[in-house]
Amino acid sequence: MAYDYDVLVVGGGIVGLATAYALVRERPGLAVGVLEKEDFLASHQTGRNSGVIHSGVYYRPGSLKARFAVDGAAEMVDFCREHGIAHEVTGKLIVAVDREELPRLHALAQRGRENGIPVRELGPAQITEHEPHVTGVAGLHVGSTGICDFPAVARTLAEQAEQAGAWLRPAEEAREIDHRRDGVTVLTQRCELRAGVLVNCAGLHSDRVARLAGDDPGVRIVPFRGEYYELAEERRNLVRGLVYPVPDPAFPFLGVHLTRGVHGDVHVGPNAVPALAREGYDWRTVRLRDVAGTVAFPGAWRIARRHWRYEVGELHRSLSKRAFTSAVRRLLPEVAAADLVPAAAGVRAQAVARDGSLLDDFAFAGFDPDVKAASPSRLVHVLNAPSPAATASLPIGREVARRALAALDAAGR
Repeated sequence: MAYDYDVLVVGGGIVGLATAYALVRERPGLAVGVLEKEDFLASHQTGRNSGVIHSGVYYRPGSLKARFAVDGAAEMVDFCREHGIAHEVTGKLIVAVDREELPRLHALAQRGRENGIPVRELGPAQITEHEPHVTGVAGLHVGSTGICDFPAVARTLAEQAEQAGAWLRPAEEAREIDHRRDGVTVLTQRCELRAGVLVNCAGLHSDRVARLAGDDPGVRIVPFRGEYYELAEERRNLVRGLVYPVPDPAFPFLGVHLTRGVHGDVHVGPNAVPALAREGYDWRTVRLRDVAGTVAFPGAWRIARRHWRYEVGELHRSLSKRAFTSAVRRLLPEVAAADLVPAAAGVRAQAVARDGSLLDDFAFAGFDPDVKAASPSRLVHVLNAPSPAATASLPIGREVARRALAALDAAGR
């Protein structure tokens, strides 16, 4: 097969762009293409997050999330500094609002230390020194957390990759994929493309792209919408930096938190509710194919049975501004409903196994250079890369590029 590209990346979010960037830096002259179905790159998870450079304090020591977040946070700050992208290392507070949360807060402090993260335990007076309007019985200050403009990071990665020879193809969707021993053929709405290796960084559609290529991913993407408010401009003085509650370890969401962004706005949220479309940013957006796929998946029903009480609370906060305000007031008692202005929502691409467990680490599939296979695959899949994937995008991109280049070499290309 004659190739149009040595490596073709499906998905033009920050992970796909970081992969293309890593590929052309690791192997100059490599023919790399990036397909993105939307008119603009980084249209979904990358362009709709809260802009936090996560420290890695929440993640199990030794996990990919812990390693890549810790390394990625430092690299992201360096990348932003090098390319003049708005950013700031602010630190953040994790606040226990009642004594029942203290064991979980102490466990987080220990986890942070195991991950090599600068953490400092605080009493009520020290919380007030950092955030005068926030109240709690104890807190944890995490020094390496920051904020940045992730859409600007994605644009810069795209520019750097393109300057090094990568081809970016927005408004082009992979509709059919034929994976053979001699290469991969991708049909889009415009043309047929041939590649030595295909990399699936399709985010909200990563499981579908895997199946399109003939692989069983073993998981399903179940979309959860994160709904935000912002503090009204005249009330932004209530929050200096980043303030988080102590998270529930049974669920992968961090709870309603307060985030001052690089442009001075203060995001409040998100709550997490099931979305009725993979790109369902409000209750009005319904795609029957997406709903039917979720309903038919056994893992979705098992999640519902396991976490229904939690989700009832999330749905209540979604439908009732008063309930959402009450959740915010646990951290910020002075806030009122009138202080909260609706903001853009995001959708988290959460991979769920058939047994209803939510994957709690980054997950890759397809060719694995560390496992000897009788018939090497020409496919590399990123099956689970929700938050902190933006923070960790540079090390994730290098890992995916490592797998793709090894697949190319194993195929004799």
